Amino acid sequence: MASEELAQKLQRRLQLEESGAEGDGGAAPAPAPAPSGVEEERGSLTGSAGAELSAKLARRHDINEGAAQPRLAAVFNPYTEFKEFSRRQIKDMERMFRLYDSGRDGYIDLMELKLMMEKLGAPQTHLGLKNMIKEVDEDFDGKLSFREFLLIFHKAAAGELEEDSGLLTLAKLSEIDVSIEGVKGAKNFFEAKVQALSSASKFEAEIKAEQDERKREEEERKHRRAAFRELKSAFTQVVED
Repeated sequence: MASEELAQKLQRRLQLEESGAEGDGGAAPAPAPAPSGVEEERGSLTGSAGAELSAKLARRHDINEGAAQPRLAAVFNPYTEFKEFSRRQIKDMERMFRLYDSGRDGYIDLMELKLMMEKLGAPQTHLGLKNMIKEVDEDFDGKLSFREFLLIFHKAAAGELEEDSGLLTLAKLSEIDVSIEGVKGAKNFFEAKVQALSSASKFEAEIKAEQDERKREEEERKHRRAAFRELKSAFTQVVED
């Protein structure tokens, strides 16, 4: 199997590095033996990387053989999937996401998350940043999509984050208030139902308010254009007289 062959090659390369490669016509001196702790750590890392690589190769093989289906990207609508948030809140989250997506690739990677936490006044260690991403990284790509970014606030509002979680710190320092949204704290099903209906009504009201605002702006533009035409017409008549 391809994964077994690759694992054997990696093991062979490690053995060559440890024993020392031969130099120009002579044997290079054997390296000093590494401490047992280092050897154990190296073996653990190699085993972990080998297992992850083997799993990826096995899945690719299953897809090629027709035994598994590739994951298809689903259409993501934040307003329908995260109904507990208002449109304004989601727009604020999207604005924050784009602000720190310096690569403009639709993701926040580890270095961009590092910068975000520093700007928020809560710098994290490298391991802490990796754990933050891992907590909401549903597709295991090592970075945050916008949907995964919204999951941070969803989990924060639902009380699903530990007090010492870096994600909870991010949510608290982001200045996006999500504490009173959703059905968290509902005493029973009927109270949750009322809150959900109230959230839906609020959502519809916000859409109508946005539509009314666009209509008002359009009416103002029409009035300005009409006033400009009247002024232009009056000026033309004065010139002709």
